[in-house]
Amino acid sequence: MKIYLVGGAVRDELLGHPFSEQDWVVVGATIEDMLALGYQQVGKDFPVFLHPDTKEEHALARTERKTAPGYKGFAVHASPDVTLEEDLLRRDLTINAIAKNSDGTLVDPYHGVDDINARVLRHVSPAFAEDPVRILRLARFAARYAHLGFTIADETMRLMGDMVAAGEADALVPERVWQELEKALGEKTPMQFIEVLRDCGALQKIMPELDCLWGVPQPPEHHPEIDTGVHTMMVLEQACLLSEDKQIRFAALVHDLGKGTTPRDEWPKHIAHEARGAKIVLDLCQRLRIPNEYRDLAERVARFHLHYHRALELKPATLVKTLVELDAYRRPERFEKFLLAAEADARGRPGYETREFKQGDYFRRAFQESLQVDVAQLRAQGFENMALANKIRELRIQRVANISR
Repeated sequence: MKIYLVGGAVRDELLGHPFSEQDWVVVGATIEDMLALGYQQVGKDFPVFLHPDTKEEHALARTERKTAPGYKGFAVHASPDVTLEEDLLRRDLTINAIAKNSDGTLVDPYHGVDDINARVLRHVSPAFAEDPVRILRLARFAARYAHLGFTIADETMRLMGDMVAAGEADALVPERVWQELEKALGEKTPMQFIEVLRDCGALQKIMPELDCLWGVPQPPEHHPEIDTGVHTMMVLEQACLLSEDKQIRFAALVHDLGKGTTPRDEWPKHIAHEARGAKIVLDLCQRLRIPNEYRDLAERVARFHLHYHRALELKPATLVKTLVELDAYRRPERFEKFLLAAEADARGRPGYETREFKQGDYFRRAFQESLQVDVAQLRAQGFENMALANKIRELRIQRVANISR
């Protein structure tokens, strides 16, 4: 029985990239051997065990055989006669198919170290095409390592395109799509995740609402980049510079989905795209099972991002109404996230990246000033129900009207 460190820990150690988890593969052992050594079995589809002390995952070396479409259609074979090389062959990328034994020696039968040095993401074998989740994973690795100079091998990109054409991407379940997208939003350059999926055709299958934005023009006086898809990627990039919060980044990604449904004869204008976009965001979040906290922020950003841009022009009554509709008084932390996502939208245009935007600070000052209305005092004065709500609104508007713009 031999135990090897495998996968992400080996890859990231070679890259000097931080990692927190270690996975191990066990060659030459049976389930009974592992149980006798005190390991706890946790795998259902194939034998995976937790180390009795470290609780790190140890999997028996295994091979896989495609038996049906989709990412669950596999027959797994794990036995003492499966070699380390056979186990590594079933992995997705060469940089993930490197093992390290107890004395630190690397086992690298598929030249993953060479690809790390060359900064290339390359599939290990044609078996890559058997699992459509690998398209999402590869896109996520691109998002994680693009800043280090990694690119995708041409033959791997072609293979992913062939997979999409063959209908493999149609088998991706919503929960797994969201799982990989959420992880990608936390990476260094999540724009690469979207670009890779778009380049291989998978984005049109899993997020057609987003994919259709490329080629949709915008007014050049407001959007020098013109193309809505290009603008969306620039907004996401600015969101990444402003915050590491994945909710803000998601809201930036989907803020302009309404422009994808603008009738062509109205181009390049996009009248009422905010309301249309908010509805599309809700439908998208329902389809992909996206958590409510992501949905609620993204819907508000889609609906009200133009209110941010026009903040200095809004009447005090309109601004107070917007604060109420944003639910700022009950959820001030989400209101702040709204402001950052809207600022990313303002900056996501050529030449606007480093400009000063006063709208956010004005919104913040208006919010803080309107908070000074003493609701308890109004109740003590006898206001209640609708009369109380109207008085609160009246006093908030008065306070907002008195601040400088």
